[in-house]
Amino acid sequence: MTVHFYFARKFLWIFLGIAMVFFVLTVLVDMMEQLRRYDVEAVGFEKVVGLTLLRTPESLYQLMPLIIILATIALFISLSRSSELVVVRAAGRSGIVSVLSPATMALVIGLLSVSTLNPIVAATSVQYETQSDMLRSGGRSALSLSKEGIWLRQGGEEGHAVIHAGSANTDASVFHEITIVTYAHEGGPQKRIEANSARLVDGGWELSNVRTWNLNAGLIEGAKPLSEASVTFPSSLTADRIRERFGTPSSISIWKLPAFIAELNESGFSARRHQVWLQMELAQPLFLMAMVLVASAFTMRHTRFGNTGVAVLTSVLIGFSLHFVRNFAQILGENGQIPVLLAAWAPPTASVLLALGLLLHMEDG
Repeated sequence: MTVHFYFARKFLWIFLGIAMVFFVLTVLVDMMEQLRRYDVEAVGFEKVVGLTLLRTPESLYQLMPLIIILATIALFISLSRSSELVVVRAAGRSGIVSVLSPATMALVIGLLSVSTLNPIVAATSVQYETQSDMLRSGGRSALSLSKEGIWLRQGGEEGHAVIHAGSANTDASVFHEITIVTYAHEGGPQKRIEANSARLVDGGWELSNVRTWNLNAGLIEGAKPLSEASVTFPSSLTADRIRERFGTPSSISIWKLPAFIAELNESGFSARRHQVWLQMELAQPLFLMAMVLVASAFTMRHTRFGNTGVAVLTSVLIGFSLHFVRNFAQILGENGQIPVLLAAWAPPTASVLLALGLLLHMEDG
């Protein structure tokens, strides 16, 4: 048991060191991108640094499998060069048993990243998009979903508007039972518009069966609205932007994702992409454990056998291949080509079985 704790602790420290290196590199690379995108004199350097730090957790979260592979490679190369694996084998322990502690630690890291880091990534990515929209256009468009329906907010130079719709079609181009309240800059409401349906077109909404109340002088009791058959309401929103906001599951915490999926289904949107993302996040710890098994299969040999560079390159390439297969299965699942559970759980399960086969072949021939 002492040996297992020793290997697990060493793996954890190596993982944290590599993660810190990637954190610094990610901050530097992304800061250069933000400096290229925004005028530092106009927005201020501290704002650029803030945007960079908001975007960094998402980048690190996506690099988690690579960090796990590199940590495993560094661990077993270190153990091989110090002959610690030779001592463990001489004590009667199989090399496969030595992999259990780093594999278990990778599983724990995966569980912590899904349960803790995932909500942090969701919150920071939303803040990044919000602040980025503010700097680019001076206003922001927001979208939320609740049991009462769909809520949207659009901003512009003339003011902003709050839009509520009872439901929408699957491609977010037609909304039903829509209500729009317009506001002036730093002022109160100006108009209230109700329509039976609204279609998003280039540059605005096409409203049908419209009723408009002028709120500048206050709402007079019994005042009749202005009724029109069709009205075009200007808007910077597009169906693609709305679908993009609904179709970015990474911006929603995994703890809130099941309720959001239910609300999407109730509102008429397709929630398949979110369902696939939820299952893939749940399968992430198993996939990280598979990365440890794959990397250890090629790096547990003693360094005197040579070809260490080839072993490291092979393990990294196999890890990238498995990650590509996982992403390909995700695309198939989102498009409805394969079932959701198969798309999410088949790649990590197959990766674990493949890695176990490689370990048995390398250790026992």
